[in-house]
Amino acid sequence: MQERCVRVRMDQNLYNRISRWFEENRERMAADIMRLVRIPSISVPQEDDEAPFGQACRDCLEEMLAIGREHGFYTENYGNRAGSIGGRDKDWENMIGFWNHLDVVPVGNRWVYEPFEPVLKEGYLIGRGSQDNKGPAVGLIYMMECLRELGIPLKHELRLFVGCDEERGMADMEYYTAHYPVPRLSMIADSGFPVCYGEKGIIEGSFHSRQPLSGTILEMSGGSASNMIPDAAYAVLKASEELEQALRAFLEEAGKAEPDGQDFAGIREKGVPDGQPFPGIRVEREADRIRITAAGESRHSAFPEGSVNAVHELMRFLAEAVPLPEYDRELFARLAYLSEEYYGEHTGIAGSDELSGRTTCAATVLSFDKGQVSLHCNIRYVINADGKKLSAALERTAEQNGLVWETERDSAPSYFPREHKAVQLLTDVYNEITGSSAESFVMGGGTYARKLPRAFAYGVGGMKESEEELRIRSSLFPPGHGGAHQPDEALNLRLLEKAMGIYAMAMIRLEECDI
Repeated sequence: MQERCVRVRMDQNLYNRISRWFEENRERMAADIMRLVRIPSISVPQEDDEAPFGQACRDCLEEMLAIGREHGFYTENYGNRAGSIGGRDKDWENMIGFWNHLDVVPVGNRWVYEPFEPVLKEGYLIGRGSQDNKGPAVGLIYMMECLRELGIPLKHELRLFVGCDEERGMADMEYYTAHYPVPRLSMIADSGFPVCYGEKGIIEGSFHSRQPLSGTILEMSGGSASNMIPDAAYAVLKASEELEQALRAFLEEAGKAEPDGQDFAGIREKGVPDGQPFPGIRVEREADRIRITAAGESRHSAFPEGSVNAVHELMRFLAEAVPLPEYDRELFARLAYLSEEYYGEHTGIAGSDELSGRTTCAATVLSFDKGQVSLHCNIRYVINADGKKLSAALERTAEQNGLVWETERDSAPSYFPREHKAVQLLTDVYNEITGSSAESFVMGGGTYARKLPRAFAYGVGGMKESEEELRIRSSLFPPGHGGAHQPDEALNLRLLEKAMGIYAMAMIRLEECDI
């Protein structure tokens, strides 16, 4: 096997033909994506082989396979957990497989548009899953169709695979790899360009309180998915004169900063003004209860920079501004501390390496059951770290804080050799088409690459929008909206078309290499 590929400049005429083909099929591709976005395919595991991740995921898989057949491909369903689209005959040792997922993260809060009623606005397709990962999945059907219609001969067989449980735990891929062959080379269209050759390890687990709370707290919840920074959290407390007086005093103090001098004579549905210690807090009176709500700003937990963690804001408010029994107050103070930052410094697992940067640790879900509190964390640890040692460190941190740590899942890091000939070739294709000088990289996000042999991620994100597109985006979406895992998730159709052109040229260039 040769060490590297011969470098050949891109055929610009061929790329122009491919680009025109996608322009001509733009509306058809958008319509197919919208068919999938209309299906609320949030993975919910079931004891049912007919719909192992819930009926919506089964429906979405069947719809995707139907789209594949409509485009003239042969499809297969693998236990209602995954499927594939390509030719009837398969040569696994000469196959390049593309992998996408059809399940989506929970909706979350603060949507302007309807999450499962997709709309097209000024070049953006808006709806949950449009960007992550249904749009790229449909795009790859069109990429394969484009190469076929233009009569471009290929040495390697191409096949698209789709799964239904990527966001929740990748049980779909564990099932597939246990029962079916895998391609010689696999590429996952679920990251940024160019090649992502490594992924951090993922630990999911929870800090649990050792004993029930006093009874003042009646309800409490925050966050909706392990891999999303929570944008909302709330607690419902039993009303008392002492509690009302303390909250009234707090709101009166916060209200002094308001220029209109509004009267905070009682506890009302009123947010704390910006610039105050708790800007995202709202307090409401509900009969004999008091509801405290914290607002945040969501991001993917692997890329938490710029987010505001609503669970942390709620814990801090309960610890500092609410008169509670000592155990309750101390517990919330400890949970506020553990959820305060995103790099494992407070949880005792901070680390970094040259390949993968820093470990991240985000508190993402707050739950309350039978008086006891649990704080779930999503951890992305660097490639050179040991997951078992990190779990042991988390157990020590929990003990030091009067808590119990439970590791629920540990997915080891993945690594595809950076020196492999395909890595540089695919990076070169991306840079030549876009005029970039990007390099292959390691990321904190988790894709199917960690469950497959000889696999890496290649796009389709990370491309720059034009100034006009940025202007349109700002007019369509409030801050914190429009991205993957955010409210009003949106797909830039022009960039998807360009990404599929990159993929098509990459497949042509891979003809120069044995895989």
